[in-house]
Amino acid sequence: MKEELTSDSVVKRALNAVGSAAYLFVQMGAYRGGPNSFAVVGLASKPLHVFAKPRFICEWLPLTFHGDDNSSVTASGHTILPDWGYGRVYTVVVVNCTFSVDVGADGTGGCLVLRATTGGGSDRAAETEERFIAMEETPGSVNVTMFSTPPKYDCLYCGSPLYGDLSPQRVREWIAYHANLFGLKSHFVIHDAGGVHGNVMEVLRPWMEKGLLTLQDVREQERFDGYYHNQFLVLNDCLHRYKFMAKWIFVFDMDEFIYLPSETKLEPLLESFSGYTQFTIEQMPMSNTLCQFKDYGKTSRMWGIEKLVYRDARRKVRRDHKYAIQPRSASATGVHLSQNVAGPSLSETGGMIKYFHYHGTLAMRRDPCRELLNVTKIFFDNTPYVLDETLRSVAGEVRMFELKMIGPRLAHTRE
Repeated sequence: MKEELTSDSVVKRALNAVGSAAYLFVQMGAYRGGPNSFAVVGLASKPLHVFAKPRFICEWLPLTFHGDDNSSVTASGHTILPDWGYGRVYTVVVVNCTFSVDVGADGTGGCLVLRATTGGGSDRAAETEERFIAMEETPGSVNVTMFSTPPKYDCLYCGSPLYGDLSPQRVREWIAYHANLFGLKSHFVIHDAGGVHGNVMEVLRPWMEKGLLTLQDVREQERFDGYYHNQFLVLNDCLHRYKFMAKWIFVFDMDEFIYLPSETKLEPLLESFSGYTQFTIEQMPMSNTLCQFKDYGKTSRMWGIEKLVYRDARRKVRRDHKYAIQPRSASATGVHLSQNVAGPSLSETGGMIKYFHYHGTLAMRRDPCRELLNVTKIFFDNTPYVLDETLRSVAGEVRMFELKMIGPRLAHTRE
């Protein structure tokens, strides 16, 4: 297009568009949510979803579809943006496709087709639509009893993307600690965004061989500029991927350790929370540098939870929380809480479950002890700390559990 002079002597300017700023949709996964429903998890242009009205149309094509019959079924896709506005160039989009009838539930096979539109967001003069296959099912691959039978795992951990130069020792003690806490009817899903280097892989491998841990390489998501290594994308994919495999999904980080008081057992505690879709977990922030003088000369051989024993004692400070969720009642999830659940949420657990947070220690490739103290209380860097040996007291039990489960193969793991 070129500018021109109109008949009434007005210069009519022309604007010529070149290329595109962001993809219309970047799919990570698509999963069944029931006999007639699906969830498609991906990324999409944030400005498009904030300022325009893009639409998704869902279509089910049975394997027998030939294009000249009425066997296909369509439905409007319901979009959820679960990243609380944190998205950058891309925002996370969960598309829920719910059809008026069961589709493919008889096991005959078919495919879910998604039609994504710009809603006039990229160019109001041109409505763009892309049509693509989001999911294919082969005959016999669907067993609808999975939607109503008890799940395989009591607890499943959905981990945020791991990146950076991680400490193999910190990863080692975190896995052993939580495998001991959650028990053998649990599973851990770890997402590698560049942090699982060779030494960390040596720590993960014994638990992978035991069938307690799954490692997913999600480094490809780094191509797309989303929030914090696309954390919301990875967590929502994990929620829907394992939705019918776990009774509870826990969401917290690898520098955080879940703790139950000695008189509290996990299974009955979770049973007491069964009337809630999700519950939050209170944070207990720990110093990442303060240790005890009595451990002088020994800290290099001690686990982090043994030697970092000073807790931030500030009161009336807003602290982040983490949570656990019953995935069958959630349509999307977040980092600290889900805003897309059916059923009530529990925000106060009366101290029955907490997590100790050792901020910054996961990527610390040295002994974290920088100050050795001989006090029970101290004011350090304008923060009050108190001695708290809660996790130190259970470290021996965790060490013995690790030895029983995988033997001494990780005994020489370094910071």
